[in-house]
Amino acid sequence: MTIDVSTILKEIGGKIELDGEVYLSDTDFLGELYHFNGPLKIAGYISNTGQCLIMRAECTGYVNTQCARCMKDIKIPVDFEIDESLAQDDGKESYDEDVILFEDTDIYIDDIVADNFLMNIEGKYLCSEDCKGLCTQCGADLNDGGCGCNSENIDPRWTALIDIMNKDK
Repeated sequence: MTIDVSTILKEIGGKIELDGEVYLSDTDFLGELYHFNGPLKIAGYISNTGQCLIMRAECTGYVNTQCARCMKDIKIPVDFEIDESLAQDDGKESYDEDVILFEDTDIYIDDIVADNFLMNIEGKYLCSEDCKGLCTQCGADLNDGGCGCNSENIDPRWTALIDIMNKDK
């Protein structure tokens, strides 16, 4: 989504309303894959403060990922706010590193939305709070019932001690 800000660049206090959809491509972040089936809705504005442009918006939608315990595909709601400072890159001024520079009069906001999405995701998502995950031995989904594996997880370094204890019985 590209926004033409030419009408507010020279007008202090000028404002452009944002109301549309942003299409993001699949994102692999910290070992997790996030798949967007549809667009994220964006609503907000870009305003001119006289020193820079301010973008304030809210993004909502859904993203598909996997449960961190059982690896089932899950659909999670996305809802985050964007609050960014934007400045036209004229090559002369040096700006704070938190300012996003744009050229000419068009701002391509898809990258801004994608960056803010990554800053607002949780580390891991679960299909349910009581998800039991996968068996560490056979990989069966424990939410579907027991798998029959021995649930005693004994550290192999202790097997010699267990053998000694069993001989004493």
